[in-house]
Amino acid sequence: MADRLLPPDVGLLFEDNHLLALSKPAGLLTQPSGTARPSLEAVARAYVRETKGKTGKVFLHAVHRLDREASGVVLFARTSKALARMAEEIRARRVRKTYRAIVEGKPPRASDTLYGYIRHRSHRAETAEREEAGAKKAVLAYREVGSAGGLHLLEIDLGTGRYHQIRAQLAREGMPILGDRRYGSRAAFPGDGIALHHAAMEFRHPVSRETIRIEAPPPPAWPLA
Repeated sequence: MADRLLPPDVGLLFEDNHLLALSKPAGLLTQPSGTARPSLEAVARAYVRETKGKTGKVFLHAVHRLDREASGVVLFARTSKALARMAEEIRARRVRKTYRAIVEGKPPRASDTLYGYIRHRSHRAETAEREEAGAKKAVLAYREVGSAGGLHLLEIDLGTGRYHQIRAQLAREGMPILGDRRYGSRAAFPGDGIALHHAAMEFRHPVSRETIRIEAPPPPAWPLA
């Protein structure tokens, strides 16, 4: 089977002539960084080259990015048309992304929408006031879907897609993501990652225009799922 050409910790979620979706493990970069560190994009490019018998350059670009520490759905465009149309869908906020996160602090409410502003520093996001230089609006909605042993499982819908937005906003509310030492977590998490997972992505197909929903199961190491 084609998915056997992928590393065992990378899952094949969707594939056609225009798009390719893989499940990224925590700790793996989404795109090459100019260093020797491996990336999911390099894995995807090698997969397309092998399965399609391509000998030249392979067109393949990530439609969106996922933090190295996070896991879950990553969508790639296999044509320039698909890339341009998906970029427009994202700009128009017609792409729905659903995340799951295990947090240490008890949510103040069973469900809520968090409104705020974020500004970015070197490899970090900070919550900010609206009038601060570089502040950008950040919105997410969460609901608690499980708990055990002092940990709480949240399902999150992003209203905006800022760098490290989920990590920074949840930490601001006293709910750091399990294993996320950068944003205040006190506990370790198995492997080279944190308990943040891109669980589902829903969008209009760039060519057929049908609604596509792609889901990725949580990693086996998760204490809550």
